[in-house]
Amino acid sequence: MKTIYDFSVKGRKGEQVSLKEYNGEVLLIVNTATKCGFTPQYEELENLYKKYRKEGFVVLDFPCNQFGQQAPGTDESIHEFCKLNFGTEFPRFKKVKVNGEDAEPLFQWLREEKGFAGWDMEHPIAHILDDMLTKADPDYKEKNDIKWNFTKFLINKKGQVVARYEPTTKMEVIEKAVKELLKD
Repeated sequence: MKTIYDFSVKGRKGEQVSLKEYNGEVLLIVNTATKCGFTPQYEELENLYKKYRKEGFVVLDFPCNQFGQQAPGTDESIHEFCKLNFGTEFPRFKKVKVNGEDAEPLFQWLREEKGFAGWDMEHPIAHILDDMLTKADPDYKEKNDIKWNFTKFLINKKGQVVARYEPTTKMEVIEKAVKELLKD
């Protein structure tokens, strides 16, 4: 059975990083963008990271420019933007593609493990995304591809995907799940 530890990814500066480095930790893997309506989630992610990192929780940030070209710039300019505007300290990796034939293998696997989780329709952007995606593909909800920036995958201490959260999911919901996994 495959786990997160079977993958290596490129660090922000292009170096190979084995995800075995995170063995035994609870991970939240996120595809991000710096010019998105969800970009303020960087602050919530950093707060979650700071609150639980000493207990073995890590946020892994993968910038992605596939949704509305909302992650322009170089890996370094994205990193500087996040540090300056949101004070992020969690690990950030090289910009990736999360969908399509040339998607990062890690994200291909994550999508296979957990399909679309559905929107929290109380979120003000949820209806906009649902309308836009339905017009492009009426069956979009049936497919496991990533729908937008700030989709999150929660990984347990054994390297298994336990949940997928769409960008409209409240951070309190994610925090509750993180706390439970840290107890194990």
